[in-house]
Amino acid sequence: MTAIRVSGLVSRYGGFTAVDGVSFEAARGEVFALLGRNGAGKSTTVEVLAGFRRPDEGTVRVLGLDPAGERAEVRRRTGVMAQEAGFFPDLTVARTIDTWRDFTAAPRPRAEALELAGLTAKAGTRVRQLSGGEKRRLDLALATLGRPEVLFLDEPTTGMDPQARRATWELVRELARAGAAILLTTHYLEEAQRLADTMAIMDAGRIVTAGGITQTLAGLRGRVAFRLPAGVDPAELPLPVALDGDTAVCAADDPDLAAQRLLGWAAERGLRLTGLEVRTATLEDLFLDGSAR
Repeated sequence: MTAIRVSGLVSRYGGFTAVDGVSFEAARGEVFALLGRNGAGKSTTVEVLAGFRRPDEGTVRVLGLDPAGERAEVRRRTGVMAQEAGFFPDLTVARTIDTWRDFTAAPRPRAEALELAGLTAKAGTRVRQLSGGEKRRLDLALATLGRPEVLFLDEPTTGMDPQARRATWELVRELARAGAAILLTTHYLEEAQRLADTMAIMDAGRIVTAGGITQTLAGLRGRVAFRLPAGVDPAELPLPVALDGDTAVCAADDPDLAAQRLLGWAAERGLRLTGLEVRTATLEDLFLDGSAR
């Protein structure tokens, strides 16, 4: 069932068009990653979906509702984790959650919200004493307080340590498994690749690449990289390579097969291929090879 539907969205700031004819859909139980460089139009799109901005053109529906015209109902059924949240710095974490609970329909109990965000030990700590990553976890606790059917996560793990980031990833997966539609923006491409089912890449306000993560990456070539042995001419290698300093990089549809061929060639000549790296395509490759622009 479609939870988010965007059709021909245009959003302007004066004479500047931040979002230019964007269309996409996300279903319940799906994590949809909206990716792109700074200024691509991602955050503006999220602001329109959350009802903070009216579209200049196009149609936007969240759970079948108009976020701008039916904002109260949309807000009741959605959660928003923005890039920057407005906390009261002298309130404790527990008091902050209690304050938000007063404005949330059927909220989670405070203890559940604290545990969900990994902040139980920080309940009595004032917000101003939290680290940047801890504040993001408090953002997450507040965004999920009302058990949202749709959750907007704008750069959710910025500033988090690796352990907190992975705990957040697992929470996102749990929410999706429970049926929530999740729209994620992130600059951590590994995060998008691990979490998202589908994605769209924006550039200059437009979507330039879209589709399922698995299907999109299946169309890209993997790579084999290794240190070029001393005295070896790249032209001698059995496969074409590009040089990055003393590192040889071979693009391949089947990187495992390419690695076997290169290792066999090296063994026949009594050579070692040190620093060998074999990997399939990633979202980072999609950005770096120019396919996303």
